[in-house]
Amino acid sequence: MNDYSVFCVSDHTGVTVESVAKSVLAQFPHLEFSLITLPFVDNAEKAQATVTRIAAVPRALTFSTLTDPALRVPFRQAGLGLFDVFELIAPAVESALGQIATPSGGHTHGMAPDYEARMDAVNFALNLDDGLNPDRLGQADLILVGVSRVGKTPTALYLALQYGLRAANYPLTPDDLERDDLPACLQSHLPRLRGLTLTAERLAALRQARYPDSRYASLEQCRMELGAAETFFKRHALPVVDTTRMSVEEIAAHLRQS
Repeated sequence: MNDYSVFCVSDHTGVTVESVAKSVLAQFPHLEFSLITLPFVDNAEKAQATVTRIAAVPRALTFSTLTDPALRVPFRQAGLGLFDVFELIAPAVESALGQIATPSGGHTHGMAPDYEARMDAVNFALNLDDGLNPDRLGQADLILVGVSRVGKTPTALYLALQYGLRAANYPLTPDDLERDDLPACLQSHLPRLRGLTLTAERLAALRQARYPDSRYASLEQCRMELGAAETFFKRHALPVVDTTRMSVEEIAAHLRQS
């Protein structure tokens, strides 16, 4: 039996440690892992309760981002295998900088200076989703274009929430793809347009889940639309990201570099 319980312990939301754990564990594809995130472990009492919970579980691994070294002590005393991000990385950074780190929890996900800008970007993405309010496209940092169900909406929202980018998205309809020129509302925004695509098989599966056995979901229709979109992207020299095997995080990273 090769399954492990993996605890992600944090003194704040747990987003960072969960991402680190998933990235590391992905390097062990022949093992099975069950991930449990335990956020807001921010005092000695909570740390001890967490240790008690983990110690009762066989084959447990513990990843953590506990910025206060004192909170890590109970884990060591209980003999738990603890992989703490700060403990593993901070000493090397201290050496490189010639300064000692000052522990302070929650800085990564607190009310950072760009919080309001990110919330504004999220509202922008929602208001310009799926071609809505085209008169506001001039305010967009990026405009994602592609046929239906290639991942435009989740990517736009991720770009907004994670990076504070104002991302609009515009669906290319079969009528749009038959034209030689860009839709009128996009013509003055060419430098900010980014194309999204994927394989016809993947698109058909996504559409089938939403509208089973419809012409819209047929492999033939998907191939036709994606072929026309590819021609459209080449005609207008748009940067294109193939989302077939990408997470939304990977799509967003590629778009920021394009």
